[in-house]
Amino acid sequence: MMLDPENTRSLALAVLAIEAEAVSALAARIDSRFLAACEHILACRGRVVVTGMGKSGHIGGKLAATLASTGTPAFFVHPGEASHGDLGMITREDAVIFLSNSGETDELLTILPIIRRLGVPLIAMTGNPESRLAREATVHLDVSVDREACPLGLAPTSSTTAALAMGDALAVAVLDARGFTADDFARSHPGGRLGRRLLIHVGDIMRTGEAIPCIQAGTPLRDALVEISRKGLGMVVICNDVREIEGVFTDGDLRRTLDRGLDVHRLNIGDVMTANGFAARPEWLAVQALQTMESHRINALPVVDDNLRLVGALNMHDLLRAGVA
Repeated sequence: MMLDPENTRSLALAVLAIEAEAVSALAARIDSRFLAACEHILACRGRVVVTGMGKSGHIGGKLAATLASTGTPAFFVHPGEASHGDLGMITREDAVIFLSNSGETDELLTILPIIRRLGVPLIAMTGNPESRLAREATVHLDVSVDREACPLGLAPTSSTTAALAMGDALAVAVLDARGFTADDFARSHPGGRLGRRLLIHVGDIMRTGEAIPCIQAGTPLRDALVEISRKGLGMVVICNDVREIEGVFTDGDLRRTLDRGLDVHRLNIGDVMTANGFAARPEWLAVQALQTMESHRINALPVVDDNLRLVGALNMHDLLRAGVA
């Protein structure tokens, strides 16, 4: 079996064009029925139950996951299992979404009468507005396509892409109507990088107590270097008796001191420290500290409280360990 590069490329481009055309056609169907579907989801006091068979079921599983992660409690039920006991998961407080390209899927038609007797809103997404599911649904969303991208016209391709896009449109419209925020999203994604970036604060990861490299301005520079090495943050903070910051001294400052030919054995840290440096606050998001470091090309920051007194310190490695950087 030989791959024809030119034919393969042409076919791949055709698939993308056909599927893009299918998604574009949905724009005209964002109408009163789409708004009604959004209203039913928003009004649902229970959970949104999504079901579909075959490839439509895979799209339904993704839709349920997207709804659940964006503020709408939702789960997927396999229609075959539903007719063997899993219908007990659905209550009168719920709303149901059926996905079927034909609108005549046997497994969905089997459970349709039970769903109707529950009196719950039924949103059907089908490719056949004349189908039984379309006719009997509370709201029907038309996701029909002119053709599948499969050259045989058999494998669900454009039809599943259209259903996926319509499902995303529903989820995002409802997300916005709920006033769902980035913080809300992070709370449902605490294990992901985005969640960490939106949930972790400087106070959660900063070093405190004896781990903070802190000395006074009269300390000999050679002792300051020992403190930098011992605490491992790449800097030392110079404070007065009440821990107000007077300056910082970093590895970079040391290189510049040596470049100037100064004698490190004769200097105090106050002679070479950088005054009026940058500092973070415990309530900052850790990503804000990262942005400060990156924009000013520094690798560590002291952390101060409301009275501008030193309470912590962190460096780029702390942010990396926390999964923020």
